[in-house]
Amino acid sequence: MARNVILLGKGALAIRVAEWFLQNPDYTLKLVVPVIPEPKWTDSISAWANKHDVPLVESGRYKDIPGVKDEHWRIDLAFSVFYDRIIRPWFIDKCDRILNLHNGPLPRYRGVSPINWALKNEERMHGVTIHEITPGIDDGPIVSQVLYSIYPEFDEVRDAYLRGLAYGWTLFEQTMPILEKIKAVPQDESKALYYDSSKNALLGERRYFTREESLRAMAQPGKEH
Repeated sequence: MARNVILLGKGALAIRVAEWFLQNPDYTLKLVVPVIPEPKWTDSISAWANKHDVPLVESGRYKDIPGVKDEHWRIDLAFSVFYDRIIRPWFIDKCDRILNLHNGPLPRYRGVSPINWALKNEERMHGVTIHEITPGIDDGPIVSQVLYSIYPEFDEVRDAYLRGLAYGWTLFEQTMPILEKIKAVPQDESKALYYDSSKNALLGERRYFTREESLRAMAQPGKEH
């Protein structure tokens, strides 16, 4: 029997993941919950859902999923790709399984802007992780992970981000067929590194997709950076 899936997220990689679920006979893509407002610098998953007649939660809030507050509502799998809202325990409990694709090598670089911080910190390796969602921030057991090279001496954030999308797709595509065989491994808390949005101003020239864009924003008085 096909398992019912909800996809939460944004952008080109979320669309590829949604397309995979739509085409795979082992899954039924029931609903898409987009990030709202959708970023203008990437493809719209809302437009994709409308084109393929996949139901869409236009508010972008999972609490607005039809019937989700009903006592007996459940979903087999919820999968997040760069969704920007904290998933609360009441929703986690309604999912037989709930996973997140995070653009960082957990337990390092939990939180926001993981690639920006990795380049700021002059890392030579970064990664993508699929992990179970728990009430904490990016701290759930790891299902699968891939590491890849980044080059702080010449990489822009955009370069490393696009590289991460490619590796993230490969990780997803290779993980899903064996998902039920994988035993998730708890994260090593002694190696955890976390950044929240309150620290964004410290990113300096790594705040935005390019150094030029970041420096231009920093030079404008009164502009948040």
